[in-house]
Amino acid sequence: MKIFKFGGASVKDAASVKNVTNILQSEGTESTVVVISAMGKITNAFEEVIDAYYNKTDKLSEKLGVIEDFHKSLMSDLFDANDEIYKEIDILLGELSWFLARNTSQRYNYVYDQIICFGELLSTKIVSAYLTKIGVENNWFDVRNYVKTDSNYRDAKVNWELTQDIINEKLDASKLNITQGFIAANDTENTTTLGREGSDYTAGIFAYCLNAENVTIWKDVPGVLNADPRVFEDTTLLRQISYEEAIEMAFYGASVIHPKTLQPLERKEIPLLVRSFINPKEPGTRISKGSDLEPLIPCFIVKKDQILVSISALDFSFMVENNISYIFQKLHEYQLKVNLIQNSAISFSVCIDNKFKNFDAFYNDLKKEFKIEVQKGVDMFTVRHFDDKAITSIEEKGTSLLTQVNKETIQIVLAAN
Repeated sequence: MKIFKFGGASVKDAASVKNVTNILQSEGTESTVVVISAMGKITNAFEEVIDAYYNKTDKLSEKLGVIEDFHKSLMSDLFDANDEIYKEIDILLGELSWFLARNTSQRYNYVYDQIICFGELLSTKIVSAYLTKIGVENNWFDVRNYVKTDSNYRDAKVNWELTQDIINEKLDASKLNITQGFIAANDTENTTTLGREGSDYTAGIFAYCLNAENVTIWKDVPGVLNADPRVFEDTTLLRQISYEEAIEMAFYGASVIHPKTLQPLERKEIPLLVRSFINPKEPGTRISKGSDLEPLIPCFIVKKDQILVSISALDFSFMVENNISYIFQKLHEYQLKVNLIQNSAISFSVCIDNKFKNFDAFYNDLKKEFKIEVQKGVDMFTVRHFDDKAITSIEEKGTSLLTQVNKETIQIVLAAN
């Protein structure tokens, strides 16, 4: 049993869909589960639909039209005009319209999950239909009937016991199976999602439940690189990474691997392969039990547009445990992800990711109790296995605002020069 995951970039147009089917035929289509994301930038397009719907703007019809036009234009390059897939896509779009017309809930996260899921449903229907057209037998299924979660919309927690029972009972593992990443369902059959980039996690879930031979994540890069090529000119392919090292890199923000994906794979020692859908014959990167890193070189991770916050008591008293505990409670309450922590006797500094745009409310809440200094738009660089040359290369990129060092890792917060 193999698990393949294809992200949005791998199915962004008709040529890309054909490339995916070529890869599947080359790799072998028996005993395979293929997890596919929404096409191209369609998740972003659906988020625009959600905003227009939730904020009751007159742009909703236009935003929906963009999504329909994109998919049908792509389909016109893959199918005949009278192909059955057009009816299936119209049914899905009709279900979306029905929800938009009938929904009465004002809970944003709930509404988000019920709408965003259509991106994955549309993409997998199209890929499955094209495979069928070219003579590749496959089984499309709705992942929401297999992966079960709690009701924490937009970041749901998997019910592992129930999910494993369902997958083992219902899935024919001998076939080529096509399904969706990122989405799931709770015990009332409402759609939930596993967090942004959660399609990797979906692949990990199926691998764990099916005791898969391996998981392959197909990317538009050669594998896991030691740095983001969009930020750094010189990058090196990492041929082997241990689970522990990969989890560390993911924790610090390496975007090529979803942080939650690795733990279920490590538990059963299932290798994770990161390969290129552009050059599918290349071996890419293997993440497995073994040496920490090959080659052993500095690895750079950058998180842009962060907020550096320094908090101290209004009366110049010490920042004791009660103060810090209260601040963490508020960070959790406002869904602010902490990427770096540094504290002294009189101040407490954090570098945070304002993912859900709640920082201003957090600031207004805390300023009643504390003195707060804020610097927005900073970049945080993390270097694993650093050396002097690596540190210098980072410090040349801007003005250092905060540095934190431990045995294997240095983190530097920079303001752009």
